[in-house]
Amino acid sequence: MFGTAFHIPNASLMRGPITSFFKHHTPKTSLTPLASSSSSSSVPTMQQKKLTKDGVYIVNEMPPPLPERLNNSYYLLRHGQSWGNVEMVISSARSLAKSEKHGLTPLGYEQGQESAKNLLDLLREKQKSYNKSDNSSSMRRVFFYSSPFARARQTAQACLDGLLEGNRRLVEEMNLDVQPNIILEDGIMERFFGRLDDKAIETYAYIWPVDMVNVTHTEFDVESVAAVSTRLRETILKIDASPLHKTAVDLSSNLREDSGDCNGDDIIIFVSHADILQIAQLYAADIKNVGHFSSYRFTNGEVREMALTSDSLPDPQPLQLPKAST
Repeated sequence: MFGTAFHIPNASLMRGPITSFFKHHTPKTSLTPLASSSSSSSVPTMQQKKLTKDGVYIVNEMPPPLPERLNNSYYLLRHGQSWGNVEMVISSARSLAKSEKHGLTPLGYEQGQESAKNLLDLLREKQKSYNKSDNSSSMRRVFFYSSPFARARQTAQACLDGLLEGNRRLVEEMNLDVQPNIILEDGIMERFFGRLDDKAIETYAYIWPVDMVNVTHTEFDVESVAAVSTRLRETILKIDASPLHKTAVDLSSNLREDSGDCNGDDIIIFVSHADILQIAQLYAADIKNVGHFSSYRFTNGEVREMALTSDSLPDPQPLQLPKAST
């Protein structure tokens, strides 16, 4: 699963439905393929794992935890409101990775743009925690990695538009070098819901409560929490070891020692889907039961830091199963 650079034109300039504007754009150029982390981190490759006919890992346990330190900082952004959200259907078919189906609504694009300011607020707070000024002398690069599903790709572009247009001055003040291309990453695509795909959203009620007691279950041929965690681990370690993120920038020793659990050169934004990001956040924090991810719900366009400690998590909320009437 290699990353591919992908640039989507500014959707604020379009006329007509958002989905039609994105229809004819394909990956622009390929960046350096992301290095496999299997040689340095003992991460099994896809060829070493069994897969279902839908390309989902078959696993019977959770993967090992992430390392105590990562080379880069990671942030999680959920896609904005999609037409699938409006239609209240589950949208997880792997064919959607090559489709414009269930892209963003106009509100979803606005949520993506607004996420840029929220992201900058998080980054600025992190800078302050390093005891560094907003005008840090160390420039940080920002990379967007997106699920290949249309709603995620378009949200990544909307956030980029928000950074490079609406908040450019603040980006410069914070000494951020925002990379304009989006890298498509299969490892953060939507969780596969098997026979429930394209069904009404209330059928999540068949899955989420079971996730809480069994992270390896595959009822209705759904991708298990353990399988999602396994591909997330591979993806994070692969990106963290990628030559793309090896730079000549020499961060100060103070930053490396004091910046916490994610303290490398680059800022990585994962633009993905609710279950994926919630599982990622709990797995990264080494929570004992990642199956409780549904108590840490992401709203459309919400962005959070992916930290490696449990105190980074928001307060859990009681599981609220979706209903067709809501």
